[in-house]
Amino acid sequence: MLLERDGVLGTAATAATAARAGSGRRVLLSAPVPGMGRTAALEAIVRQQAGGGAMRVARARGVPQESAFSLGLVRQLFADRGAVPFKVPAGADQQRLFHGLVTRLARSAAEQPVLIAVDDLHHADEPSRRWIGYLARRIAEIPVLLVVTEYADASGPQPFPPQAGDRLTLRALSAPSVVRMARAGGVDGEDTVTCVEASGGNPALARALAADLGDGPLPRSRSAPGHDRYFAAIAHWLENAGPCLRHACLALAVAAEDGLPAAPTPPHPHCGHCTRGRHPGERPSRHIGALLQHPLARKAVLAAAGPAEITALHRRIAELLDESGAPATAVASRLLHVERPGEVWMTRSLADAAEETARTGHTGQSAGYLRHALSGTLDPDLRATLNVRLGTLELADNPTAGIRRLRTGLELHTDLRERAAAAATLSAALLAVRDTDSAIRVLRQAGRVADDDLVQVLQTLGALVASHDNDEWRGAVAGLRALAPTAPAAIEPLVCGLITEYEAGAGLCSAAEALARIRPRLAAPVDPRLRTAWLGSAATLLQWADRLEEARELTALGLPGPPGRPGPAELTDVGVQCLLSVRAEAALWAGEFDRVVEENAPLVEAAGERGVRLPHLAAMVATARHERGEPTGAWKAVALAGPCGADSSWEWNELRYTRGLLHAAHGDWQAALDEYLACGAGQSAHDFVSPVATPWRSAAAFALVRLGRRQEARELADEELRHARTWGTARTVGRALRAYAATVGGRSALDALTEGAELLAAGSAPVELAEILVDLGRARIGAGHGRKGRDALRQAHAVALHLAAPAPQGAGPAAADRLLALTQEALREGRVRNGTGNGPHALTPAERRVAELAAAGHTNAHICALLHLTRRTVETHLTNCYRKLRIARRTQLAAVLQQ
Repeated sequence: MLLERDGVLGTAATAATAARAGSGRRVLLSAPVPGMGRTAALEAIVRQQAGGGAMRVARARGVPQESAFSLGLVRQLFADRGAVPFKVPAGADQQRLFHGLVTRLARSAAEQPVLIAVDDLHHADEPSRRWIGYLARRIAEIPVLLVVTEYADASGPQPFPPQAGDRLTLRALSAPSVVRMARAGGVDGEDTVTCVEASGGNPALARALAADLGDGPLPRSRSAPGHDRYFAAIAHWLENAGPCLRHACLALAVAAEDGLPAAPTPPHPHCGHCTRGRHPGERPSRHIGALLQHPLARKAVLAAAGPAEITALHRRIAELLDESGAPATAVASRLLHVERPGEVWMTRSLADAAEETARTGHTGQSAGYLRHALSGTLDPDLRATLNVRLGTLELADNPTAGIRRLRTGLELHTDLRERAAAAATLSAALLAVRDTDSAIRVLRQAGRVADDDLVQVLQTLGALVASHDNDEWRGAVAGLRALAPTAPAAIEPLVCGLITEYEAGAGLCSAAEALARIRPRLAAPVDPRLRTAWLGSAATLLQWADRLEEARELTALGLPGPPGRPGPAELTDVGVQCLLSVRAEAALWAGEFDRVVEENAPLVEAAGERGVRLPHLAAMVATARHERGEPTGAWKAVALAGPCGADSSWEWNELRYTRGLLHAAHGDWQAALDEYLACGAGQSAHDFVSPVATPWRSAAAFALVRLGRRQEARELADEELRHARTWGTARTVGRALRAYAATVGGRSALDALTEGAELLAAGSAPVELAEILVDLGRARIGAGHGRKGRDALRQAHAVALHLAAPAPQGAGPAAADRLLALTQEALREGRVRNGTGNGPHALTPAERRVAELAAAGHTNAHICALLHLTRRTVETHLTNCYRKLRIARRTQLAAVLQQ
């Protein structure tokens, strides 16, 4: 099927008519790429003009394998092969030879016009090309039609003068013609679109693809019949193209490879036209570019190339991108296809791309760039740096591999400051996986070979890490006290902060004293290597002192970004780990339980899946879920932290305290007591006696009261209150007073609860305030002060409702279910105890609503409609109201309810 070639046949017919009349003509058929139907058009011309013996046909075809044989193509045209020598003479002898051959042809044509059909002239030997050109310049005087085909981008000299004959370029077929060809091959529907796009209008490719699609939809297995006709056509197409055209096709396919950024097409390395910026492929580039837009065509082209060719092209494209100033990710995406990229510019591009993708949160992609950079030949320090960077990225998905990388980086570094930074990173990573001993040892060993400045930095960081180990913590604090008088100004704030943390926990200073130390240092310059650690220490003390908003401001300054899965900063910076804890606990203390869960639950869950245990954050999430009335979720959060580890970190004490809360919520007071006492033992071993972090004595006192061991409870409550008054915040004192009241009862309890409620009312501890108001209300009612007691209970209920109100900006409800249930139950108890269940205060909320509507004159049917209740329910509520209010008629309701 010869489509869209009528113009070619018409031009050839006109030229043949002139040739038969004695005025020879030539026609050059060219195509920008193989497969455009040059040979088919040539054969159609031969059939059309030589039919019936109108012209004698002489055929010749150039083939690459014979291009080294002189006059091989010319020898195909002459029956008397002896007339054409095997060796081409030079100078005048060559001219005589060429003239003699044309004369011989002229004599033959005089007897019968001749049609010379030469296919693929671009593959012919050079002497044959010269003779064809010689003939073309003299053809006008003899009855010969010369029809020649060749590529439009052939790099050799053109055989014909510009003014001689007709030059016809075979263009790509139009989409309708390709569709017609596809349908003739049994293809229809969407497959015809594939034929159009993946053939680029190339007839050979369209026929091959139509044949493949005619056997069924693609892709198919390699063993399926007819699967690779299209791929074979592309391979043949490339094989018969010139080296420059082949290079252009491969380069465009590689440059447009799926998933990679746009890239320049590199010139052919051995093409003079390319190196001068005049690539012969410029003419067919539009056709090739359109063809290679289709992924099937690109896949076929790449399949026809060898791995070495593809790698070389990726490398060259990367080099061109680098030279043009393209983004590092564009360069690096090409270098991923280059094995062992050891050149400096390659390593730099990969490292820069890793930094760029890590900054945008694509840590997996960043790690891939670094791994590839490390596959090349690098100097030890650069290899060390890249290992450290890769280790920080691998920690989130594979802590073991990440720590191994960090160790390698630390061992390779020869620069002291780089070693110190690597040691700090590795230490934080070890701490994140609960290997506190190794974390401390790494910093200590790095400090032994550091200069004075680095020694002090590492010592201070080591103290923060040592806070997770009982014995090491005491020694670290002693070292900090020795360092404090001479500590450099950029280190001193953290030294002071850590000492103050110890003294606050040990009951040696008050909240006011801690604030007086910390606040003036917040504006002081701090060594960048200690910045997050200082912010974490200062935020901790501000949180303990109930300056929650100030603490949150510091966490916002130090945390790397919005909450999410554990990333490099969360796992390689001990200061960031501290700030995460403060952020979670500050939200918990403020009663923002939804916020605690939303910010920390994903972090805890993602870390747990990868073997990273975050016991303090798990405890915060569990407590928040407990407050929201989600016992299953609370226990699940506790389970994510795993059993308490062999290390003596304070984080496990927080987890033990939370487990005690959950046991108490289920009424298992002995299990709760055991957890509280274990928490207390851990805190005491840490020299942490203050109730500022974990009020385990208060909680244990409540458990002991429930177990009937009031004297033991009283001793713990007395001790708790003493330490709480030392620290002096409303939260700690009010909480301790509530526990004290539970152990003493009577007038002393009422006084303690009153004092605690007054303290907490002016503070920022809504949970503790609601709890103590409930106890105060019950105590007052029990002491015969019913009205005051119910007022306290209503205040407690109002606090619980405030916590349950929708969060700002429509962030959803923060349902404080535990507090709501607690206050509502207390209110019900208060109503029942008032007047032995009589009077307006004895009415339940549902009964009061029905009574108020009835007092306003609504009928029972109207009340049913308003409250969506059944008639029987309304009648039952009214009966209960009459009994509790001691009335007999509906008309008495209004007067009694106003009392």
